[in-house]
Amino acid sequence: MKDLLIQIVQALVDNPEQVSVTEIEGSQTVVLELRVDKSDMGKIIGKQGRTANAVRHLLNAASGKIRKRYMLEIVE
Repeated sequence: MKDLLIQIVQALVDNPEQVSVTEIEGSQTVVLELRVDKSDMGKIIGKQGRTANAVRHLLNAASGKIRKRYMLEIVE
């Protein structure tokens, strides 16, 4: 799931080498912390958070078979 998130985000930003994802695993939930360059922060969040919500929906759809809940946090 981490690789999927990295691939999606790298396609959206201008500086794909600055993308990093940290995975924090719990018993039922996995938190993915996304860090990007400051200049790319607006591209990831999008207008009114639409891009970030779309990425979250993709993670939820992809995690259905795994039976774990994935949460995305965008860290500055």
